[in-house]
Amino acid sequence: MNGCGGEGLRGQAMAVLRANDRGGYTVPSAGLYPFQWNWDSCLVALGWARFDEARAWREIETLFAAQWPDGMVPHIVFHRDDPAYFPGPAVWATGRLPASSGITQPPVAASCVRWMLEGARDRERALAAVRRLFPKLLAWHAWFHSARDPEGRGWVVTVHPWETGMDNSPAWDAPLAAVTPPPDLAPYERRDLTHVDAAQRPTRAEYDRYMTLVQLFRELAYDPAAMVARSPFLVVDPATNAILLRADRDLAVLADRLGERDARRRIEGWIARAEAALPDLLAEPASGLWRAFDLRCGRPVEARTHAGFLALYAGLGDARLAGLARAWAGETRYALSSVPAADPAFDRRRYWRGPVWPVANFLIARGFAERGLTDLADRLRRDTAALIAGEGFREYFDPLDGTGLGGTRFSWTAAVWLAWIDQPERDRGPNEPSDPLK
Repeated sequence: MNGCGGEGLRGQAMAVLRANDRGGYTVPSAGLYPFQWNWDSCLVALGWARFDEARAWREIETLFAAQWPDGMVPHIVFHRDDPAYFPGPAVWATGRLPASSGITQPPVAASCVRWMLEGARDRERALAAVRRLFPKLLAWHAWFHSARDPEGRGWVVTVHPWETGMDNSPAWDAPLAAVTPPPDLAPYERRDLTHVDAAQRPTRAEYDRYMTLVQLFRELAYDPAAMVARSPFLVVDPATNAILLRADRDLAVLADRLGERDARRRIEGWIARAEAALPDLLAEPASGLWRAFDLRCGRPVEARTHAGFLALYAGLGDARLAGLARAWAGETRYALSSVPAADPAFDRRRYWRGPVWPVANFLIARGFAERGLTDLADRLRRDTAALIAGEGFREYFDPLDGTGLGGTRFSWTAAVWLAWIDQPERDRGPNEPSDPLK
């Protein structure tokens, strides 16, 4: 793709979304990920909204059509079977229609809905969609604040690395080590390695532990209380909590727009608890970077990852993070690596252990921009643009030489181009204060 101008890349990004459209939902990448993924789909809707608003709203409504009765929105929806993917609906065996997995993912939906509403050209259509979606969004957030925070402490727990969206992050190495695959773990054949080099994907040892947790949750009939009580992997993930807090703030804005006063007061309670609890639990004393907390061991995880900068996106964090981010970005040609290059855990080409992810840059840069850290936001946007222009719409990129990695013609990378790179004003968000409650 070297030499392609913005107009050409815009058209190519639109073509990626159209090629991955399956009639109401968008697959992340044909072959590698042939179903609808939760946070992928919401972020992809931002790309659709740049040229087809009706299709963008349909994307999110299709996802929420798979919402469980208790409010949980699953991380994968299997609208149709595809034997080329593992683990598929038969492995999860949730008994839901449409078939789905039994865990969730970071709740970016309310934020995406707010941004889509504020950028809408067809305001009437957008407001109608928000009215339909609002009770479903509220139910999902309520599920997080009850099923995943049963004691009302102000932070939500994660029971599987897949729920974080950052499956093999070094932050999960220690917590995942507590998961012991049983002798009777059902045999399985990974299908992802037929599409992507094994050196770029999670290891077999990690996958054994992922599947051990899936087997346990299936035996527990996906009962939320039992999963929290019995999962050997139980962490407070900085990304999930930052994204939820930001989404709560955005949901509060939507409640105002719709005149939902009771819902607004309820959301304010969730926000207040999170603001009081998260910094003390997650912030690294020296730098302010948020780190995961291992609840089974009762201590912070040592690993540092780019997820920690999402504290700013959540409306928390402090100026110390700017210095750390500048130092981190200075270690690589392209920012922001998912793990600092000087860290022993850094692996420049393996999934969430080092590569640059355009979608993570998009969220992190929004937090930087809203705090006035425009140099950092601009660095992330420029580097992301250069990576895509050089290597195409890949899933992730080598931060040292820019090589495109993972899946090809990747939907949320195309969406990032359309919603952020090609629209430079977008990295400052919808021109709202970072805390819409003020």
